[in-house]
Amino acid sequence: MALEPHSSDWQFDRFDDGSQRIHAEVQLKNYEKFLEEYTNQLKGIEDALDDSVGDVWDFTLDPIALKIVGVEGLVVTEYRGSDPIYRGSSALLPYEQSSLLELIKTENRVLNKVITVYAALCCEVKKLKYEAETKFYNGLLFYGEGVTESSIVEGEAQIQMGRFISFLQELSCFITRCYEVVMNIVQQLASLYTSNKTAPKVIETTGVHFQIVYEHLGELLAVLLVLDEIIANHVTLKDHWITYKRLLKSVHHNPLKFGIAEEKLKPFEKLLLKLEGQLLDGMIFQACVEQQFDTRNEPTSVSKNSTFAEEFAHNIRTIFTNAESKLGEPSEIDQRDKYVGVCALFVLHFQIFRTLDKKLYKSLLDVCKKVPAITLTANIIWLADRFLLCKMASAAKVAEKKNVQSIKIQRETFLQQKAQTLTKDVQSYYLFVSSWMMKMESILSKVQSVDKFTEDLSNRCSIFIQGILYANSLGNIVRTTMNLYMSMQKPMTKTSVKALCRLVELLKAIEHTVHRRTMVIADSVYHIAHTLQHQALNSISIAKKRVISDKKYSERRLDVLSALVLAENALNGPSTKERRLVVALALSVGTQMKTFRDEELLVLQVVLKKLDLISELRERIQVLCNCNFLYWHRTIFPIYLDDVYDNAVDSARVHYMFSALRDCVPPMMHARHLESTQVLLECYDKEIMDVLNEHLLDKLCKEIEKDLRLSVHTHLKLDDRNPFRVGIKDLTDFFSIKPIRFFNRFIDVKAYVTHYLDKTFYNLTTVAIHDWATYSEMRNLAAQRYSLSMTEAHLPSQTLEQGLDVLEIMRNIHVFVSRYLYNLNNQIFIERTSNNKHLNTINIRHVANSIRTHGTGIMNTTVNFTYQFLRKKFYIFSQFMYDEHIKSRLIKDIRSFKETKDQNDQKYPFDRADKFNRGIRKLGLTPEGQSYLDQFRQLISQIGNAMGYVRMIRSGGLHCCSNAIRFVPDLEDIVNFEELVKEEGLSEETQTAARQLDSVLNDLTRNSAEGTEYFKMLLDVFSPEFRNSKNMHLRNFYIIVPPLTLNFVDHSISCKEKLNKKNKVGAAFTDDGFAMGVAYILKLLDQYQEFDSLQWFQSVREKYLREKNAVVKQQNVQSTNQDEKLMQTMNLTQKRLDIYLQEFELLYFSLSSARIFFRGDQSAAEESQERKEKEVSSAQLRLQLLRNMKRANWGSVKKGGVSSRSV
Repeated sequence: MALEPHSSDWQFDRFDDGSQRIHAEVQLKNYEKFLEEYTNQLKGIEDALDDSVGDVWDFTLDPIALKIVGVEGLVVTEYRGSDPIYRGSSALLPYEQSSLLELIKTENRVLNKVITVYAALCCEVKKLKYEAETKFYNGLLFYGEGVTESSIVEGEAQIQMGRFISFLQELSCFITRCYEVVMNIVQQLASLYTSNKTAPKVIETTGVHFQIVYEHLGELLAVLLVLDEIIANHVTLKDHWITYKRLLKSVHHNPLKFGIAEEKLKPFEKLLLKLEGQLLDGMIFQACVEQQFDTRNEPTSVSKNSTFAEEFAHNIRTIFTNAESKLGEPSEIDQRDKYVGVCALFVLHFQIFRTLDKKLYKSLLDVCKKVPAITLTANIIWLADRFLLCKMASAAKVAEKKNVQSIKIQRETFLQQKAQTLTKDVQSYYLFVSSWMMKMESILSKVQSVDKFTEDLSNRCSIFIQGILYANSLGNIVRTTMNLYMSMQKPMTKTSVKALCRLVELLKAIEHTVHRRTMVIADSVYHIAHTLQHQALNSISIAKKRVISDKKYSERRLDVLSALVLAENALNGPSTKERRLVVALALSVGTQMKTFRDEELLVLQVVLKKLDLISELRERIQVLCNCNFLYWHRTIFPIYLDDVYDNAVDSARVHYMFSALRDCVPPMMHARHLESTQVLLECYDKEIMDVLNEHLLDKLCKEIEKDLRLSVHTHLKLDDRNPFRVGIKDLTDFFSIKPIRFFNRFIDVKAYVTHYLDKTFYNLTTVAIHDWATYSEMRNLAAQRYSLSMTEAHLPSQTLEQGLDVLEIMRNIHVFVSRYLYNLNNQIFIERTSNNKHLNTINIRHVANSIRTHGTGIMNTTVNFTYQFLRKKFYIFSQFMYDEHIKSRLIKDIRSFKETKDQNDQKYPFDRADKFNRGIRKLGLTPEGQSYLDQFRQLISQIGNAMGYVRMIRSGGLHCCSNAIRFVPDLEDIVNFEELVKEEGLSEETQTAARQLDSVLNDLTRNSAEGTEYFKMLLDVFSPEFRNSKNMHLRNFYIIVPPLTLNFVDHSISCKEKLNKKNKVGAAFTDDGFAMGVAYILKLLDQYQEFDSLQWFQSVREKYLREKNAVVKQQNVQSTNQDEKLMQTMNLTQKRLDIYLQEFELLYFSLSSARIFFRGDQSAAEESQERKEKEVSSAQLRLQLLRNMKRANWGSVKKGGVSSRSV
């Protein structure tokens, strides 16, 4: 009958609680968020793959870097991981293709030569300085790094120094070259400014001051000074050098042992002595200034040249005056470097001319009060007062002791004041830098108008220079403070560390801002440089007209005019370093004779200074913002990360710190003491990552996990979660941080925490399956609260199919049978007790899975292990039965039963069994309160559990085989694959495979159809010994079964009562192992008939029914008395009797079921008779078959042949 469709007006419950609308809104918001994220991703991919260059660059995502190199041209940098390693000159400038000879071309050949010589020397100084800063400083600084204390092995110091010797040789050659250049510069200047009237004058030098040359000479002397300071502060280098020299002495005593020719040792020792004297004794700078500048070949003397001495002193004073006025001021740029150079020049002047300008000397020392220390490079701090007093010992008398002492006090005062003002500095610079960044974004974003083009360029120029000034100020504060604390070995407060880290972030923020707008800045720099060149050319043009208008001719005027023309020519071109150097040298000549008015000259100097800054904008920003000194202050990083963790709101600033830490990588590439620089890089990488994990990521993971747990378990009221009392910490900001770039990896905080939670939840769910719902709820909460995309565990939510492994049970069967309880009806084992919230169970499916894993062969092995176990248990069983106390009581009970059975209606009396039970208890108890009968009952239960396990193994094997064979269509008609393959004429390998398949199918068919009678095997193997006349004491077993059942029932009721109690130790609801054990032993002894003759269970039933009837009668009598207490007692008594009767009934049913497994309906004689009858019938059947076959064959022969059918 077809069902009629519902009428159109029939509907489900129309009540609307608004839940569907809320759910729809949530899904809609999620969809909008997804679309927004997806759009941003597509935009990012499109920008990355676009042919055009974007206006905004991302510092963390730059795939490659290009660097314009001053001398060698445009090169692509090398990469180590994700960090660039720059090669070539440091000049981020336009590439100058013209040589100095081509640039310096005027009709005044003498002037050309002078300018060319000084320009060439200045270029040489720049190259030497760059080589020192990149190669030699870093090589020396990083010596001994990259080797942890745990990994140091004996001889490592000598090996490192052995690798380093070649570097020291290169350094020695470099220093020799520096000496030569210093010598050349001094002699070239002395030749120009000669006081020898007989010597020919090159050009008129009155009013000509080549200040730029002296500045370059100061820079070169400062390089030597820095090398001295690095080596003087390098304890490891000196220690390793001493160790290496000792090694060399050992080699010298026995060179053949080390495989070194003796004639090679002496030259090598000489080389080491030379290197030690030149480099390691702290005499690099001193040896330079103590050179013999007066040479025989030169016509003019240097040390006695008073004109040169005066010019030298004049330039020192001029440079110092210009630098000193801006030292420590906001407008300071490179004045500290110039001050170092001035001090070095002052020492050189003193060494050459042996004259001392006391006023200048005091002025140089007074600067130390304003600038207490100067960072030369990395962590090398330089104290000017100490340097001057050391290098000019004879002049030390001039400096008052009070003045020197006040400088030291001022240095300590500076640190104390700086510690107090750092927080204010952070606040003010935070405001300055933020404002500057906003101006940069604003001015570079708007379109330039043609009308205000010049004004706009001027504004941009000012903002760019302001960025350089901020970077310089920040860098000076951070470097000086950190290095001074380290130098004076004074501890920094956490507040100071946090403040300094904030300043480092601001420093990198300036660099990142410039990098982001590189494309626009590059375009602006080009226009600004042209504007400044135009202004300079206008000023020079006015001065040139002024010179031309004067008709008086002189060589000096000609030099001035030629110099001005040269400056114009140099400015008419790209603003390269070489051209600007030529302009500076030319104007040194061109500004004499008052060709410029004072105000004009001042404007020109400002314009040229701006031109220098703008032309070197990227290079200066990169140098000023370089934080490679942080490598030597790595100990502050944990404190910084703790601060980031505590202030999650601005956690994105961690990008700046990692950018600063990346600055430490390029210098490491110049380390030469290790087998490979990669060792140093990996050591540094590991150290930083370990600190990051410990102080930020792992803490974050633990806090998130803790928050999720407490939120899910709020019902437990573990702690106070009220945000108004305990506060609340919002960690969601950490998950909005973009991936952090470091080395060749990106550190994604969100992905790291997600992975940690996924792993933790998965592992804990596998350990405690019952907690799956809790962890699922925590996953959902993590997705809602922290927007974490958690991975579903896909673990079973209830139980694991595998269960305990059969192999494990087999190896520990003695433990298994004592810890697990058997249930006969469900064929399942249940754990007796557990420390966990759940009890393990083992059923047929678990066993089948284990057999499928290990193969069916494990079944026979398991039965063999069970046999070995039963042997041991039956030995204990026999000892108990043989005990005199037990045997005498049992014989007495048997005699008593035989004598009184007629009186007791052929039933074993209940009182007799109860008396036996109490009598055994009087023999003694174990510390746990168990009697000998309790222990005997446990022994029988364990034997029964073992038999139950064998039964489960057989059932599991059949289950496994039936699952495996279920894909065979018809078990009765299985084709022979080998014959089919042969008929098709397939390969030998295919025939072998088919043969294997047939074998497998036959085995599975046989196993699934038959199974193995393991019970029969275990009966047959033990029964002859049990029934042997030697073991007659075992024949008394049937009479001990009644007391055993009483003991078992008491124990069972006690266990079941504990199920309803709070303390569930010893609680159980099943123990059918006892019934299995009793049935198995009765069968082994062939005592089923003897036990049945006792009619024990009928006796028990009658006893309890009698007592129940008596209680009912008493209740009827007492109902009239209205005694409530007595009625309650009777009710409890009746209930107790019902429980005992029920337990005996259950035991009877279990025992009856167990007897079926062991053919309890037959005696041993009946089984023997049945076996003989089967053997006779099978023999008769075979004989009849043979007769039939003979008849069939004979009939076929008579007809003339044997048919295939008859065969």
